[in-house]
Amino acid sequence: MRIEGAHPIAIVAVETATSELLDIIDPGREAHLLISGERAMALALANERDAADPVQPVLIERTEWLNAETGLAIADPGRDLDRGPIGPLHPVPLDCAASSTAALALARSAGLLPALWIVTTDAAVSVAAEEVAREDRQPGVEIVARAKLPLEGLPATQIVAFRASDDGQEHVALLIGAPGGRPPLVRLHSECLTGDVFGSLKCDCGPQLREALKIIGEAGGGVLLYLRQEGRGIGLANKLRAYALQDRGLDTVDANRRLGFADDERDYAHAAAMLRALGIDEVRLLTNNPNKVAGLESAGITVVERVAHHMPANPHNADYLATKRKKSGHLA
Repeated sequence: MRIEGAHPIAIVAVETATSELLDIIDPGREAHLLISGERAMALALANERDAADPVQPVLIERTEWLNAETGLAIADPGRDLDRGPIGPLHPVPLDCAASSTAALALARSAGLLPALWIVTTDAAVSVAAEEVAREDRQPGVEIVARAKLPLEGLPATQIVAFRASDDGQEHVALLIGAPGGRPPLVRLHSECLTGDVFGSLKCDCGPQLREALKIIGEAGGGVLLYLRQEGRGIGLANKLRAYALQDRGLDTVDANRRLGFADDERDYAHAAAMLRALGIDEVRLLTNNPNKVAGLESAGITVVERVAHHMPANPHNADYLATKRKKSGHLA
């Protein structure tokens, strides 16, 4: 990445940078630390003029005590209650906020904490902000495999595997029965290892998945897209970090934000591309999440009907479901 008007720089994820690596690429200990605006606010940097906007990244000046270990302690809110005081932290002006925002977006896309060492180097990696900004992405998908998949209690079902053109992720679609000549009933389901596989009671994902398959089967047919968007798009490890923050009293939205992510990092461009590859441009969408409706429609898929998808709460996820309605706009 090149910051306009400055020397070429390289970016190194704080989460993966060892002390040995920093010694090699930054022998003069001059690398600054780039963090998200949300994380800066949590570290009480919001009173600094250059760190008062939670949307803008914040660049922290390198000091003698700021190394790989303390950098990770700054980046990871899960360590906030376990570490001693650190600092002082001194924000410095950014040469190019757009490039810095793009760099943090790359870290998030990789499932890493949005915190980076900014290292001056002659071996710079050029990153154009518009190439990583999510809203500008136009990913495609290709069908790489398909097969029959008999499922208990359901009509004849096929499973179709897709590979995304932008990040290489593999998503699947279940084609269940036959829609009967009208727009198919479609469910977009984001991968949830803890709920779908292990039956976690902290969310409603597992019951939603099983009930969606039942509803589609009873309707005669439709499509379930299983999307690789673990933890609302923040990845498995970060989802578990968010769980740990929830154990300390944060709700699901605030936990994601404390980690430096949006409360929901998902987009539905891949889902729309999958539907188009299947010859589908109109759907009846099984969801309580208006963002899924908006996401599909913005990507060119017409949602002719929203079909409600309610699941009962349990003592472990009642607050989670209430937060989704209150803060994320999910419909009751």
